Amino acid sequence: MSTPLPGQPIPDQPAPNPPLPPVRITSVLAVVSLVFGLLGWTVVPVLASVVAVVTGHMARSEIRRNPSLEGDAFALVGLVLGWTMLGFALLAILALIVFILFFGGLAVLGSL
Repeated sequence: MSTPLPGQPIPDQPAPNPPLPPVRITSVLAVVSLVFGLLGWTVVPVLASVVAVVTGHMARSEIRRNPSLEGDAFALVGLVLGWTMLGFALLAILALIVFILFFGGLAVLGSL
């Protein structure tokens, strides 16, 4: 049997496996933000939206500090869903106040 030249694989041995890419883990807070952002539009509008916004900001901060985490898009979608629902809730409350003031004022004027 002949000896292999330097740099060539040794016969009867499998080629070495290529190195695996680093494992990236999805942030749990990002997933929580996404789930509660969706729940904010369906089951529990205001409460779930607040949770989505808080956990979304926490997740984005965590992902920036730890480069081995992923899920920034999940956190961003949770933030957008949460803030949008909170904006609609604020508009609904303002519309209700204007409605009450307008028709309450008409009722007072009608009784004079």
